[in-house]
Amino acid sequence: MRILTYTTLYPNDVQLRHGIFVEQRLRHLLAQKHVEAKVVAPVPWFPSSAKLFGAYGDYARISRQEQRHGIDIYHPRYAVIPKFGMMVSPALLAAASLPLLKRLIADGYDFDVLDAHYFYPDGVAAALLAKALGKPLVITARGTDINLIPQQAVPKKMILWAARQAGQIITVCEALRSEMIALGVPGEKIHALRNGVDLQVFCPQDRTALRQAMNLHKPTLLSVGHLIERKGHHLVIEALQQLPGYELLIAGDGEESANLQALVARLGLSERVRFLGALTHQQLRDVYNAADALVLASSREGWANVLLEAMACGTPVVATAIWGTPEVVRTPAAGVLVGQRTARALAEGVQALFAQYPHRPDTRAYAEKFSWDDTVAGVYALLDSLLPSPHH
Repeated sequence: MRILTYTTLYPNDVQLRHGIFVEQRLRHLLAQKHVEAKVVAPVPWFPSSAKLFGAYGDYARISRQEQRHGIDIYHPRYAVIPKFGMMVSPALLAAASLPLLKRLIADGYDFDVLDAHYFYPDGVAAALLAKALGKPLVITARGTDINLIPQQAVPKKMILWAARQAGQIITVCEALRSEMIALGVPGEKIHALRNGVDLQVFCPQDRTALRQAMNLHKPTLLSVGHLIERKGHHLVIEALQQLPGYELLIAGDGEESANLQALVARLGLSERVRFLGALTHQQLRDVYNAADALVLASSREGWANVLLEAMACGTPVVATAIWGTPEVVRTPAAGVLVGQRTARALAEGVQALFAQYPHRPDTRAYAEKFSWDDTVAGVYALLDSLLPSPHH
């Protein structure tokens, strides 16, 4: 089976963790099944790669074509139009990608199925491409594409149109599947197939040595994710005021960085909070191992990979009970869910976790139930179901 994965959410030589969960699923699929894949991951066009343009400069530095883990990845450029971008993005993405897809087919990669990730604008663009090329389509919904974007009338219409074009639809949790059915998509073609966790990468290490190397001496909380409002790092910082004996590590970078550092200074917490910046998988594994608990204060998540990554290292979690998160945190070995997204509720969640702190090997054993195997088997079966009968 030859697939073409289509998404703007995919790691590249400049943004190493961007859409890493899409790459992980594809890599596990290729490792376990007889599948060939190429990836088309469009990036916004920008004229200058100068550092002063920040993220836009980063886009300009991304190679047009690269290989990661033996997979060919193409990065066509598409126009981004400020103010109107939201409405015209799918059409611009499709227009920028169609010549490349036609060229790949002409050069001998006549793929069997289009595997798109993120419903808007990527999934809508993929539906346009699938229609133009006469290819079957699977779209995976991952979070804000379904729990936020359909609040706008025009994108909602386009999402429903793309859902009708797709032969099969995947969601990363049951909560998103229910939401799609509520939007009016027929339930029989929507399949909840969660993300897995890489149990080889995220695994227990020598905690004592890591804590010494990082100079950690108090119970240590960890907050991981882009430094943006919806990840709730500010709430974890505020919760620390009510947790006098604890220290906090924050891993990630993003637009709220300066505000969060100012908040730490204003609350007089500089001695107990450390900003680690963006980390590689290996660095993150070490930090998960060194921490005593991961605290995730998000307002929206489809399926938060950081929860399973922490648990796979033996570290339990405290998390807001939103979207797919209750499907991840289901036993005391996994951690504690909090009902309200407030600093006070998070502080109480931390206290409850430490009052009955789970045995770390039990937390690891719980995470081991979430390997990629079942998900990959499910994804393969759905892709296969769309192929003409000789494959069966």
